[in-house]
Amino acid sequence: MALKEIIVETQASLRADAANARAVFSVDSRQVENLRSEARIRQFSVTVDEPPSLGGSDAGPNPVELVLAALATCQEITYRAYATALGVPLESVSVKLDGVLDLRGFFAVDEKVRSGFTEVQGTVTLKSSASQEELAKLKAVVDAHCPVLDILRAPIPVKLELAAAPVAVAA
Repeated sequence: MALKEIIVETQASLRADAANARAVFSVDSRQVENLRSEARIRQFSVTVDEPPSLGGSDAGPNPVELVLAALATCQEITYRAYATALGVPLESVSVKLDGVLDLRGFFAVDEKVRSGFTEVQGTVTLKSSASQEELAKLKAVVDAHCPVLDILRAPIPVKLELAAAPVAVAA
């Protein structure tokens, strides 16, 4: 099935019954060694680590790099989906992002400094024969409907429980 058909059919299904709208996405992760973790996402395994300068072995991207990758790829997907749905010609889309992080927050050097990004900036590059007006409208739609952009811009409740597993003590 073509992307436009998937979009149109999904929109119709969601309009017909809002109960069809709830989607749950899950990840299971465990620390493997030192700072290296393996995250399982559906049938995929993602290795996450820190660079040596932050105590890791550089076996994979670090979590904040994955946040940037999530935003970049979600922008690309959302641009493609809405360009297709709206009939805006789009040959290619790419995203370059930089996130600024003040390490004093993560390393508890200054409690007034946040642990996460202080800013994210970047460029979305579209290769398209569409007019600047069409591309500006497309950007407005994407900015309003990109899930990862929304997650980063608007606070959401995050509840993390601690489940302590007992460790057997040798006698």
